[in-house]
Amino acid sequence: MTYPDLVLVHGLYHQPSHMQMIEAELRSRGFMVHVPRLHRGSLGEDTRAVQAAVDDCDGEPIVVGHSYGGAVITGLERIRRLVYIAAFVPDVDESCAGLGGEHAPVNEWVRAHDSGGTFIRGADAMQLFYQDCPFELADWAAKQLVPQASGHGRGKPLRAAWKSVESTYLVCAQDRAVAPELQERMAHRCTTVAKMQASHSPYIANPAAVADVIASHTSDAR
Repeated sequence: MTYPDLVLVHGLYHQPSHMQMIEAELRSRGFMVHVPRLHRGSLGEDTRAVQAAVDDCDGEPIVVGHSYGGAVITGLERIRRLVYIAAFVPDVDESCAGLGGEHAPVNEWVRAHDSGGTFIRGADAMQLFYQDCPFELADWAAKQLVPQASGHGRGKPLRAAWKSVESTYLVCAQDRAVAPELQERMAHRCTTVAKMQASHSPYIANPAAVADVIASHTSDAR
């Protein structure tokens, strides 16, 4: 028995290395996993980069988007299922920035970077993204963060795949970056909803539990 390919899409400030534990967990269960890199300059460019990864898959994959990665996967075509993890689920006339609003929890942690973009300080990131991780793991994850060019969060997807493809939303009830109340509202756009008492990045703190959520929707194994 084989399973659909999986494409894991990280969020702002993050990079593919943050996905290595959930990637290993899913590979141990028999999945082929792809983890493209974002930070291409805009939502449109990020979506095209992930679409290329989707097109390289064996058949239509399940795509998993974390945080801003939700906006990226929303614009994809030729996919089997969407899984949103504490992620944005925009319509074609909406952006992450618009959905989050000017008082989004993450905003108070964002600092200007010398490059002209923004970044999250390491010590802040440990409390913002990874507060339920052991210190060593949170410290490692914080050191993997990269500066973020401006503008990605204001991009709007060209299509809303969740209107035609089945989807799952994983609400992270202890999230300090994307308000759980906003997650609950966006989750109503999805076919099914799961919830974890978890921080913004549960695939680092508890990759097995997140893998369970993803794998529970692969009953159409081929």
